Amino acid sequence: MSSYTGLGALIELEKTPSITNPAAVVRKDKQGIASTPSDHELDQMQWGKPMKGPTVTVQGAHTPLTPSELESSNPSTPTGKGAVDLVQSIFNPPRNKWRLLSVCFINFANGLNDSAPGALIPYIEKDYNIGYAIVSLIFVTNAIGFIIAAPFTHALESKLGRSRCFILSLSLLATAYVIIICKPPFPAIVASFFLLGFGMAINLALGNVFCANLSNSTAALGGMHGSYGIGGVIGPLVATAIASHGVRWSFYYVLNLATALFNLVFSAWAFKGYEKESSVRLITALQKTASRQETTEEEEGTSKKGLLKQAVKSKVTLLGALFIFAYQGAEVSTSGWVVSFLISYRKGDPSKVGYVSAGFWAGITLGRFLLSHPAQRIGRKLAVVVLVAGSVAFQLMTWLIPNVIGEAVTVAILGLLLGPIYPCATAVFSSLLPRNIQMSSLSFISAMGSSGGAVAPFLTGLLAQRAGTFVLHPICIGLYGVMVVGWVCLPRLPKRSE
Repeated sequence: MSSYTGLGALIELEKTPSITNPAAVVRKDKQGIASTPSDHELDQMQWGKPMKGPTVTVQGAHTPLTPSELESSNPSTPTGKGAVDLVQSIFNPPRNKWRLLSVCFINFANGLNDSAPGALIPYIEKDYNIGYAIVSLIFVTNAIGFIIAAPFTHALESKLGRSRCFILSLSLLATAYVIIICKPPFPAIVASFFLLGFGMAINLALGNVFCANLSNSTAALGGMHGSYGIGGVIGPLVATAIASHGVRWSFYYVLNLATALFNLVFSAWAFKGYEKESSVRLITALQKTASRQETTEEEEGTSKKGLLKQAVKSKVTLLGALFIFAYQGAEVSTSGWVVSFLISYRKGDPSKVGYVSAGFWAGITLGRFLLSHPAQRIGRKLAVVVLVAGSVAFQLMTWLIPNVIGEAVTVAILGLLLGPIYPCATAVFSSLLPRNIQMSSLSFISAMGSSGGAVAPFLTGLLAQRAGTFVLHPICIGLYGVMVVGWVCLPRLPKRSE
């Protein structure tokens, strides 16, 4: 006992101090006087109130993301105090939800416009006493309008702003519809389709770029192009109902005129002040750092005239243009000529088989709403190959099944498979393209797509004049082959991490 006491006298036990955080860094001014930190200037660039510090709550087990999910995911947006939202979303800034709705309404109206000629062609031919080849000129001038608009879209957007560009686009559409409603000589009808192509090229490029640069771009693009499909369903139904009941076919375009005027007012309001909130401006400001100074100077040195040249030289732009050229060629050819095929080879009643075109567009609409997300889950590049292969199979069925009802079903399923291809492809192209040429590149791709939507139906009409409307199917199958070639030659998607 005494030895223990003596040992305790030699050893002094001390309590271990608790571990503390390092001392805070004190900011001092030039005179060496300590000062409290000020609010970060970038807080004033946020939409809404500055957000608090980043917090992440993890609950339960989490499955690691697959490579395809990482490939298709968008990088997270900074959420700490002093951070700035570089990537807009559907709800941030708040007016974006109205902008997306406006873009959807515009594309809905475009669907009404593009799907109607398939049901109206038999009545136009009868009214003007013309054949397949002559009536196909409306597809050609529509494509020429798209092609001519491509070099000007970016310049118009830079000079006029997003809101005024939509006003210009929809004013051209309204003018064309007034001409068609008056039922002038056929050359004037052909000229009006040029105005339709030019106007739609502008609003389609603006809408694609807006949706593709949102943080949830797949959902936005799916909604935008799904709305096009809804218009595509309604268009043939209304057109067939009007023309088959003895009403002059041109009165169908009163509906298009009304939607164009509504969209003109809505888009002008929705996109007013868009440039002040544009994420592109914020990114440009943030890029002026030491690490990005060289890149920024190069971007600023690029002239607006050189952007289209740079875009056209891009491998992604050229392959994307080839892909969409073939896609829209097959889509518009099927929509425009399948009714004539059923009348000629299946002895269908024009007042009834006109609704088959509506079934095709219904399939496209459902495909864009229902299959776009699963396509993203399995990987957009693989999904598109599978969808194209399925389209070939059902195009063959449409050609070979000797029954109107059976072919109506296969045409609808064909639309279902074709539907998600366009939004998936647009999302892939926007991921592969540099931001500074996105507008020019997507405008060029859209223009080439619409030229495909004119060349293929026009070629189908020429060959149908000599051989019969069955030529629709081998032409479409050949276009599917072109799509696959363009798709597999695209560069690999960059891997993105959060």
